[in-house]
Amino acid sequence: MESYSLEAETRIGHVHLKVSDLEQSIRFYCDVLGFELTQRYGSQAAFLSAGGYHHHIGLNTWSSRGGGAPAPGTTGLFHAAILYPSRAALGKAVRRLLELGIPIDGASEHGVSEAVYLRDPDGNGLELYWDRPEAEWPRDADGGIAMITEGLDLDDLLRN
Repeated sequence: MESYSLEAETRIGHVHLKVSDLEQSIRFYCDVLGFELTQRYGSQAAFLSAGGYHHHIGLNTWSSRGGGAPAPGTTGLFHAAILYPSRAALGKAVRRLLELGIPIDGASEHGVSEAVYLRDPDGNGLELYWDRPEAEWPRDADGGIAMITEGLDLDDLLRN
């Protein structure tokens, strides 16, 4: 088979999540994380955005109303990642989570980024992160990216 590569400008545009309770999920993503409701699709789906985009997150109960989270050890979405424009913006989001008593599963320094992990009301994994400028990414001897996973100093992030 012939080799195939995507263009560098290719992006993943949105995530669409199955949820058990649409109103509960709208409240979490809007009131806790700060997304805006851009459209409802009847009583079974909603679309959320940051900054007026048509949607970054879709939520639906089409086949999941009242359902439970996937069992551990099964396949499915590990997490959806929400990219913040700066370290200060990530710190502000994390501060809000802590103020509202939202549990944080972990926080990691990846060299290229800093990330905080949590779960939405349906157990969907979320990564809130910011990317360092590419010029600051750690590199190996051959110039390749040398990502790491170490503990993130949340106190330092929150001082930002």
